[in-house]
Amino acid sequence: MAQAAIQSIYRYPVKGLSPEPLPRVALTPGQTVPADRHYAIENGPAGFDPATPKYQPKIRFLMLMKNERLATLRTRFDEHTHVLTVDYGGREAARGDLRTAEGRAAIERFFSSFSADELRGPPKVLHAPGFSFSDVAAKVVSIINLASVADLENYIGAPVDPLRFRGNLYVTGWPAWQELNMVGRTFAIGDGAEVKVTKRIVRCAATNVDPVTGARDLDIPNTLMKAFGHVDCGIYAEVIAPGTITVGDRLSG
Repeated sequence: MAQAAIQSIYRYPVKGLSPEPLPRVALTPGQTVPADRHYAIENGPAGFDPATPKYQPKIRFLMLMKNERLATLRTRFDEHTHVLTVDYGGREAARGDLRTAEGRAAIERFFSSFSADELRGPPKVLHAPGFSFSDVAAKVVSIINLASVADLENYIGAPVDPLRFRGNLYVTGWPAWQELNMVGRTFAIGDGAEVKVTKRIVRCAATNVDPVTGARDLDIPNTLMKAFGHVDCGIYAEVIAPGTITVGDRLSG
């Protein structure tokens, strides 16, 4: 089997908002990429209890599948201070320390206005220690095979930004779609880290949104089904051994 190498690493500190590139990251068994989907913005009362956090479907939060205008925002998250900065139209629109009531309120006020037509109730910044607002209940790392994205791009005949798939690890070196047959396999990455592939990633309408412009300009799930007979792109993997991974590291196993 061809070896893959990590081309880029990303985290998504607030569900639905901007990705952040990382040069390296420490992986811990049973955990996500640190600070990945660390926060979410509730779209109307969802009954989330930070004292007993439980998985909830993404429809209960602001997210790209329904709220494509989120892609027009540029956000920055400071992992040490938990300050989120939101830029819109080339200017800073909001800033707040998400650990404080005042900071969360500043972000909530912005989304009360920005997402007014899409809200089912007051937006609320949600968080619980150690919890990830992932699209799946398990704590996993998502891996995108860039050859598969290129194959999809060739079929469409137009550019497909890989960030549409909001993955954690983007890899090169595997043939297109080979990753979909890797469920159950274990890989070593970097400084001792090991991951086990748990499932294929089923794609939704969030991938139809251009991550730069916010335009809903492609129909990725239907195109995948028409061209390849499935709606999957990428895989989820569970971290089973700790280690630090770096851009350029190989996946072997």
